[in-house]
Amino acid sequence: MASKLAILNSMASPDFDHALDLHRQWGLEWLDLKDSIYGHTVETLDEVAARRAKDAIDAAGLKVFCLSTSLMHDDLVKGEEHFRTHHIDRIAGLATTVSILRPKYIRLLAGRLSDRPQTPGAFDTVMRDHPWVIQAYREAIDRAADLGSAVTIENEARDCMLVTADDMVAFFDALDRRQSVGLTWDIQNQWTCGTFPSLADYETLKPLLQYVHAKGGQYEDPVTRALAWKSRLEDASWPVVDIIQRVVDDGVSPVICINPPKGKLKSEYGYGYDYGEVTQLDIAFLRRAVRGIV
Repeated sequence: MASKLAILNSMASPDFDHALDLHRQWGLEWLDLKDSIYGHTVETLDEVAARRAKDAIDAAGLKVFCLSTSLMHDDLVKGEEHFRTHHIDRIAGLATTVSILRPKYIRLLAGRLSDRPQTPGAFDTVMRDHPWVIQAYREAIDRAADLGSAVTIENEARDCMLVTADDMVAFFDALDRRQSVGLTWDIQNQWTCGTFPSLADYETLKPLLQYVHAKGGQYEDPVTRALAWKSRLEDASWPVVDIIQRVVDDGVSPVICINPPKGKLKSEYGYGYDYGEVTQLDIAFLRRAVRGIV
């Protein structure tokens, strides 16, 4: 199997046209669109801006893999009405953008849980304390799917309601929408929630996977293995090559998206570490180290 690479569009440049030029220079074919699109996010694009973006994308010979919205990324303690008003009811506003840009996926995000217990494994708490969540996500998925693209849900960082691989499986089982939605697994986001990524996690999640996000990161304490530092993928503490090679070999994510790493900057704490050209270095590393990435 073969997988292509993508990056969030603004990782190349905050100037959209320049970002497209750099995608071509770096041999990238697919776009993951989030923000910095002629001053818009994907949620705020109007028809004029969407058509301008489409013309520029076509001229560059690129295609849109994912519209990375921030919809549904909010604190569950705000309640069902808040999610309906501020998230679910806004999905219809993407219709024109989706019809123009024709992405393969529309991304929704897993909600946040500010009152999550500190012990790993939050989904049982979600079901107990916020039982409306499943029906709200079903409705969000159905509305997004009606726009004509496939729907994917990503685990977010830090206080995400989905902490472990088992949480993610339980969530998707409860949704009962396997034909309509799958998982975007952001590997480092899982780590920020307290679970160090492993091949066992990959095997657990494989039946759900549509899309994988990869970014660097290092721990400081080898006992706790808590995420501490931003890093290049080549220097990451998690088993980048082992996991990504399996992703490629199994064909579960035909596009793998490099994201900006989370953590502290080592250069601000007296460590010598060069963060220059991290995106280009990450692209080159994955192409060099993982068979089948082109």
